Amino acid sequence: MYEPIRSKSVHSTMAGPHDFPHRSREEELDIQLAGHLAALLAVTDELRAAEPSADLETAAERLTEEITRLRGGRTPARASAAEPGREPDTAALHRRAHALAGRALVVAASRADTAAAILAAERMDAHTAAQQPRPLTSSAH
Repeated sequence: MYEPIRSKSVHSTMAGPHDFPHRSREEELDIQLAGHLAALLAVTDELRAAEPSADLETAAERLTEEITRLRGGRTPARASAAEPGREPDTAALHRRAHALAGRALVVAASRADTAAAILAAERMDAHTAAQQPRPLTSSAH
């Protein structure tokens, strides 16, 4: 009823199976995790320029260490000072940083990288807290 396939699939590549480099799943996850953390570092640098704090300084240092570890010793590029005359939307930056930390947490968990997962979870908590409305202080009468 059906005729057997006599030719190679049109979907196969012309290159042989060993003609191009392959990465393991772990290597791909390392690259992906380093990318998410580097994006989080860039947003952290923007926040540091807008509202300097010891927490953001420490976070930037720890992110740099993790990215360097994942990239085999290559340090990440760092953002320069914010554009002059432009007021950053810190609430939007915190939301973006929270989302990036969440992505990093998912990848860190899938590759069982405890250090990166803890760092990502801590950053998520910090950016969640930064988005919460601060209570007004009342003056005592």
